Amino acid sequence: MSSISDYSIRKNGVKAMQDIPDKGKLRINVTSQVTSYPISDASITISYTGVPENVLERLRTDSSGQTEEIELDAPPLEYSLNAGSGRQPYSEYTLNIEAPGFESINISGTEILPDVTAIQNVEMRPNDQARENEEVFVIPAHTLYGEYPPKIAEDEIKPVTESGEIVLSRVVIPEYIVVHDGSPRDSTANNYYVKYKDYIKNVASSEIYATWPENTIRANVLAIMSFTLNRVYTEWYRNKGYDFTITSSTAFDHKWIPERNIYDTISVVVDEIFSNYLSRPNVRQPILTQYCDGYRVTCPNWMTQWGSKTLGDQGYTPIEILRYYYGSDMYINTAEEISGIPASWPGYTLENGSSGAKVRQLQEQINVISDAYPAIPKISVDGIYGPATSEAVRTFQSVFGLPQTGTVDYKTWYKISEIYVGVSRIAELT
Repeated sequence: MSSISDYSIRKNGVKAMQDIPDKGKLRINVTSQVTSYPISDASITISYTGVPENVLERLRTDSSGQTEEIELDAPPLEYSLNAGSGRQPYSEYTLNIEAPGFESINISGTEILPDVTAIQNVEMRPNDQARENEEVFVIPAHTLYGEYPPKIAEDEIKPVTESGEIVLSRVVIPEYIVVHDGSPRDSTANNYYVKYKDYIKNVASSEIYATWPENTIRANVLAIMSFTLNRVYTEWYRNKGYDFTITSSTAFDHKWIPERNIYDTISVVVDEIFSNYLSRPNVRQPILTQYCDGYRVTCPNWMTQWGSKTLGDQGYTPIEILRYYYGSDMYINTAEEISGIPASWPGYTLENGSSGAKVRQLQEQINVISDAYPAIPKISVDGIYGPATSEAVRTFQSVFGLPQTGTVDYKTWYKISEIYVGVSRIAELT
């Protein structure tokens, strides 16, 4: 695969994009790897991957550690909507990020798709923990475009009654999972502690195109989450003597890529349904929902990604897409517990006129978050949801890419909890 898209030409001594009528968007979020606080005034240069001397954009982060949202060239939309196009459907950019007091980072291969916003989250290491050279990350090809090993078939329901088998007593959404960045037996591969939602967003962005119909995205996200939670619930790899939850090998699990960008269309879906998984009647464990692309690789009785896209185009709902492939006895379930949060969602939307302990807790958490994100205004902790609370919530939603309703629904509640935990403590990972 060329380091620059194959639809580029030589112009004025450098390669320039041609015949690319579409645009994608990019927003960059920069935080400290240690404190989770945003890093303001970070400097970012953007160039075509492979042409670092041709700087296209220079950006700086604001008090929330964010850049402005910019437009960048992207291939025609139909490339990502047609399995047989044979053309790379995304353009690739290289980002260089620098900030005073932090080790610089270079990310090569940030993928820009047309008509969606790519979100590049960057965690910077303080200088006192820095290595001698800058961190360099190279994002490999998307799984629907590059060459990757197909999934090795497994039983979708794991035996959990064997002697010595360790399983969880109930389905729990973990705060973190440990990702082994390689095949299970590759002892040289690194292990990464990754927030569960961030892992799901990364995998979905690596394995489907964010330009696909929303119902297709939802169906695929549900399959990815159910597969992952099966690995968590059955302690699959730990029972084999490994010290990780899941791998990044497509032959065994899903493709996860360190520092890869995600997309807004995928992020919003994951934030909304992250506690869901797929079940069959009388089976306690999440189903190991395997799939393949359905174009280069076929997989009878599994979902195919391109096939799910076609069904989404035809108006199928997420559960109808899933049942089309996995059978009519597949249904969506919700985990009983979500780890790493101070308190669960009250079960109804908090809005103007709401009051009580949940509103007070919300106000307390927003005030802690505002210490790290000064764009979010401080509010009175009085347990009454009024205009000031609504405006603070709306600003929070703007900063973190949620619909700006000014009300606290399920996804906003848990996003507030997630950011509150991140900025109020350093997670103790073992």
